[in-house]
Parts: sequence; C-alpha cells; structure tokens
Amino acid sequence: MQSFISSYIPPEDRSEPAWWFAFQGSRLLVHTEPSSLRVPFLFDFGELGLKSLSQHYLGQLDHRHCFAVELADGMDLPTGMAWEGLRKVYGLLDEDLFWVAARAVQIVDWDRTHQFCSRCGTSLRPSLTERAKECSKCGLLHFPRLAPAIIVLIERGDQFLLARSRHFIQGMYSVLAGFVEPGESLEEAVRREVKEEVGLDVKDIRYFGSQPWPFPHSLMIGFTATYAGGEISPDDGEIEDAGWFGIDGLPTIPSKISIARKLIDWFLAKHGCLDR
Repeated sequence: MQSFISSYIPPEDRSEPAWWFAFQGSRLLVHTEPSSLRVPFLFDFGELGLKSLSQHYLGQLDHRHCFAVELADGMDLPTGMAWEGLRKVYGLLDEDLFWVAARAVQIVDWDRTHQFCSRCGTSLRPSLTERAKECSKCGLLHFPRLAPAIIVLIERGDQFLLARSRHFIQGMYSVLAGFVEPGESLEEAVRREVKEEVGLDVKDIRYFGSQPWPFPHSLMIGFTATYAGGEISPDDGEIEDAGWFGIDGLPTIPSKISIARKLIDWFLAKHGCLDR
C-alpha cells in the first residue's frame, strides 16, 4: 500500500512527472491496455493536447504529485485513451490510484457545483490557506461536501441480514445503509435506519471500519450489530425484499470495491467460509 499525503498548495518544483486524474463529468480519462488501465503520468497535462477547465492539486502518492482536472464535453481524445466510470475501472486500475481518483472526482464535482455563495449569491474565490472557497462579500467559507452514512451487518446466530433495495441491479442483495441525520450519533443512525428499513431492533453495535465512497460524495461508516427483536417488515418505499442468510445459498452480493462486501466477507470468515 502506497502512502498518500493530502495537500492543497501545489508544488513550486514541477521537475518530475505527476499523476493526472482528469474527469469529464464523473468519467475518468485513462490509457487503455488489453488487461489494465493507466492514469496519465506527465510533467504537464498540456502534453495531451487537451484544454482543462480547472486543475486542483491533491497531494502526493508515494512522493509523486497528484492533480485533479476537469475537462469539457465533446473533446477528441488521443489514440489509446478513453473515458471510463470509476466503478468500471476498479480492479483494472492500481488500487492506490483508484482511491486517489475517488478523491479527485469529488474535488472536481465540488468545484464545479460551488461557483456562487449559497447565502448571498456572490461569486466564490479559492481560499489561499485551505481547501475551501470564500465569498468575497459575506465571507462565508464553502468546504467540499461530505455526507456521512452508516452501513451495518446484523447477525443472528449463524445468519445475517441481507436486503434488496429497489435501485440495485437485478438479483443484488446487500447489508443495510443510510445517511446520518442532523443531531444524531452514528449509533442512533444505525438503530433508526434498521428500524425504518426492516422493522428490527439491534444491540451490541460495534464499529467495523470506514470507507470513502465517491458516488457522489459519501463517507461510509461500517458497523456490526446483533439482532435484538422484531419481525422483518421491509419499508415498501426503499426495500424490495429482506431476509436472513447463512454462509450457503447466498444471493448476488456487492463487489470487493465496497465496505458492504468487506462486512459480508468478515461474517463469512467468522463462520468458516474463507473463499467466496
């Protein structure tokens, strides 16, 4: 695992090549190869002959500078390059580069959608000291958006709860998740989401881990919990189906990109199923 050091102020010395994470909307610009994809690694993004709408310094990955770039629609790309969605590039792109790309797309989206002050409507200017935008009229600071969301695996003996959201791909089931509301703790969010979505009570809520989730700007905070009572009663507005599953006969589950899959793999390993 390479180390990433976040920074806002670009380097004065640009004598070495850098990683350039260029986006058109939410699609990443990559070099395409038969079995893998590459992010441009250049001294200057202008070497590609593509004009950028904006550039943002991100920091260093293993001592290599990283930049996020926004490009306009309708550009003709150099031979051997293509636009790809982030979900598609996972597993084809180096994993450390993937997570920097996930950071980059959120910075590009924040910059694109925060051009004017939400309080007075004045044009925003970049802060000189931190990753923020400042209103020149009222002084309000606008920071990159981040939406905290809980995700929880609920155990009941040798079974765990899986549910199918109405927006999932055909046949996909996963653990429960939902956004944290103002004024509530993460544990309160777990209890509320579980009660709202499937009508169950839980106890023994334990922190599992977290993961940035750039679809579009979430932070997933993972928990495990134990079933404490109630009968499954799916919320018709959000949940199409839900049920208890053991290590055998599982439905289609999320890919390894997600913390949802890490929670499921943790449960499977705990019950002796190490290869899924």
